[in-house]
Amino acid sequence: MWINSKQLLIFASMKILIVDDERSIRNSLKEILEMENYQVDTAENGVQAIAKTDKERYDAVFCDIKMPEMDGLEVLSRFMESGVESPVIMISGHADIETAVECIKKGAFDFIEKPLDLNRILITIKNATDKANLVKETKVLKKRIYGQEMIGESAPMLQVRDMISKVAPTDASVLVTGPNGSGKELVARSLHQLSQRSMMPYVEVNCAAIPSELIDSELFGHKKGSFTSAIRDHKGKFEQADGGTIFLDEIGDMSLAAQAKVLRVLQERKITPVGGDKDIAVNVRIVSATNKNLQAEIAAGRFREDLYHRLSVIVIRVPSLDERKDDIPLLVDYFLDRICADSGMQRKEFSQEARDMLVAKDWTGNIRELRNVVERLLILGGNPVSPDDVKMYVNI
Repeated sequence: MWINSKQLLIFASMKILIVDDERSIRNSLKEILEMENYQVDTAENGVQAIAKTDKERYDAVFCDIKMPEMDGLEVLSRFMESGVESPVIMISGHADIETAVECIKKGAFDFIEKPLDLNRILITIKNATDKANLVKETKVLKKRIYGQEMIGESAPMLQVRDMISKVAPTDASVLVTGPNGSGKELVARSLHQLSQRSMMPYVEVNCAAIPSELIDSELFGHKKGSFTSAIRDHKGKFEQADGGTIFLDEIGDMSLAAQAKVLRVLQERKITPVGGDKDIAVNVRIVSATNKNLQAEIAAGRFREDLYHRLSVIVIRVPSLDERKDDIPLLVDYFLDRICADSGMQRKEFSQEARDMLVAKDWTGNIRELRNVVERLLILGGNPVSPDDVKMYVNI
């Protein structure tokens, strides 16, 4: 098998951990893999292996099953509990089919019997690392699909992140509040992405953008012939989101009639398409958002109190940009990188004085306004962007 210089460079950057209580096995496997240009580290027991994976990330881990004190299955379980992302390949000379199946169930990538075969080892490493790369690519694609990561280290943002991490794994309904442009939709996407439903659909609905006469059809679907333009059956947003998450943005603008039907979905987990005579069971998690004070809307008779209590099992308030000014320099750099990457424009620096002026500004449009300002200065400003540029092109 011919290996070109580029492949050798890739192999040389790959690091593998071998966990085995037999020194001869550790050394022979280490020599074989080093001859194939892998970087190799070893551990003689499970305790050492756990300590090493806590400090370093490995592209693959070979772990023996039969070891004193802590056997390989316990090591594997500890890896899974602590979130070790490296593919784990279990090895043993005393195992049977049941053991191999148990290893795979516990999260092992593969199982190899001793004596170890060189070709089998190399193929397994390639398959394991290919899978790890696919997982990384999937995470990157998810960020692109669901939105960018939440930028900011201010106390209000750390609190929001903490809430998301606690709430996301549950199925509780979440109401996200905050001013326009503050990033409520990003919180909703993060809740889905970090949930057990992350591989299922994520469906967004802008309640304010759907005409009242069409909201039933959009949310619950319709049957062919149920009205003049219904030329075919149409799945509504709730059915499209079955198994996943539906995000009801601007829920405060939904009509009272539609609110009553959403309440029914929450209570009965069923929908009835327009023109249909059969209920359809749906399993969706509802995340909603609004910039309105729903308590005031309830008092004015424009929002149902019973629906509010159903939607607001958990309330996450997203701070305005003026409440998290410490994050503005980080956001400026983030938007610079994103805009330049998306448009191909040359990156410009912002002088410290220009940054200070942006921090001092009142941001009524929040994150959305800041992004627009950064793009405007990137296009029209000098390099570096100066205080005069900010005065000329930004409403200070």
